[in-house]
Amino acid sequence: MSAQLRLHFIVFLWGFTAVLGKLISLDANHLVWYRMGLTSVFLIAFITFFQKESIFVRRDLAVKLVGVGSLMAIHWLLFFHSIKVSNVSITLACISTATLFVAFIEPLVFRRRIDWTEILMGVVITACMLLIFKTEIRYKEGIIYGVLCAFFGALFSVFNGRLHGQTSSGNIITYEIFGGFLILTLYFLFTDNLVGVGTISLNDFWWTLLLASVFTAYPMFESIRLMRHISPFTLVLAVNLEPVYGIFFAYLIFGESEHMSVVFYLASAVMLLAIVLNGIIKARKRR
Repeated sequence: MSAQLRLHFIVFLWGFTAVLGKLISLDANHLVWYRMGLTSVFLIAFITFFQKESIFVRRDLAVKLVGVGSLMAIHWLLFFHSIKVSNVSITLACISTATLFVAFIEPLVFRRRIDWTEILMGVVITACMLLIFKTEIRYKEGIIYGVLCAFFGALFSVFNGRLHGQTSSGNIITYEIFGGFLILTLYFLFTDNLVGVGTISLNDFWWTLLLASVFTAYPMFESIRLMRHISPFTLVLAVNLEPVYGIFFAYLIFGESEHMSVVFYLASAVMLLAIVLNGIIKARKRR
């Protein structure tokens, strides 16, 4: 299979996680706890037995990775909360605002000048989101969760970028996901939420196992391997198709509950176009 086909396959898998989030009847808290715990097991097993690499890192780096992993956990919690209170389409449209947040957060963290093309793109995305909010006001709770999800996703991406190169990509992912699982477990212990994790149905367990393995662990490692054959720009550009895949398949599977207004689809298309154009402009500037 060519690198491009493999790339689009894993982007499709990422897009389908939102559909699985709606299929699984677990509440968002327990769904993310199971997802992060099971994914950690798969990642540790893969690194240890297949790649035969050491999973040990410096203590100070491990602490940083666990901290960034907590941002991932919050991101996923908000993601599935948004799906539960609204639908897949709303959540995936809101995720597009992550690019806007990165445009402001990245210059602060990396101490670089603000790119005004990113700010312009951010204005376009904000206008589109306000239009969606006004048109789909019945989903306002889901939109709020979705935008917060995008914010924490942006925080995670930027801080994750600062840790790049300090250990293998596999170790970074593994420590972050296990760290998120650990933080969630501690939170559940102090809030008595851990009591409810044993009530998962057999059907939900198999769906969650599939989510953790095929739709989380595998795409993460496959994306690392693909970086040897494709440019980071190509990867980022393809990842922008995640909402398209997710919204399309959610509509096919869930039907009427995923049917949105014409304004929603037009605003979502404009946001996606703005993100793609921003990527193209950035690539030309680097040349």
